[in-house]
Amino acid sequence: MEYDYEYFKKEILKLTQIDLNAYKERQMKRRIDTLIAKRKIVGYDKYVEALKTDSVIFDEFINYITINVSEFYRNPEQWTYMDETVFPELISRFGKNLKIWSAACSTGDEPYSLVMALSKHISLNQIKIYATDLDKTVIAKAKVGLYDAKSIAAVPDEFKKKYFTQVGPSYKIADEIKERVEFHQHNLLKDQYPENYDFIVCRNVLIYFTDEAKDEVFRKYYTSLKKGGVLFIGSTEQIINYKEIGYTRKNSFFYEKP
Repeated sequence: MEYDYEYFKKEILKLTQIDLNAYKERQMKRRIDTLIAKRKIVGYDKYVEALKTDSVIFDEFINYITINVSEFYRNPEQWTYMDETVFPELISRFGKNLKIWSAACSTGDEPYSLVMALSKHISLNQIKIYATDLDKTVIAKAKVGLYDAKSIAAVPDEFKKKYFTQVGPSYKIADEIKERVEFHQHNLLKDQYPENYDFIVCRNVLIYFTDEAKDEVFRKYYTSLKKGGVLFIGSTEQIINYKEIGYTRKNSFFYEKP
């Protein structure tokens, strides 16, 4: 029997619950083939056996495909304000079927954090986050949902225990959280913006944009929000001309469309 990459993906799914189908196949296969060759192992079947029996090789493999650039609950004090003030106001205003957009979501830490934070107020089956990013590669990583310990350091202990499973040195987020997020590719500077959102989150991305581009994006977010909707931005950002656009400021990082 020839043990091909399809066999390998199925075995990895059984062994780790990590679905390699979420990654671009050509790139991932090339990287894994390099990793196997480095260990001087011949064949996917022999490598699978090594993963099952050698913890060093297993941890090396997991680290190789783990997301290392994300961070859940970034700036926890802002998430506390959102939990205690913003969410209750939005639920009071719009009901429990909130329409939420996590823009420039990167590797999924933010939309998944939103699902967990919202779960204190709304049952999971009522939560749906629309998450977008320009980069297909980070969206693929987000769909896998594998993170290192540093990435999830700020996650409240109750959620760490409930929604993360350790896989080698890394942590995989539960499917019940992943199922509440819908990922799409979107270019903030070129594509049409979705409409009628209750809450938009876009943090620590626009710092890389020109002032003109920032202004354009903040104005488009304003149009995308319902009246009474809220925009949550990053701790490194500010909307200097928020009054001119039409926002009122709830605090330094939350802006409302009155």
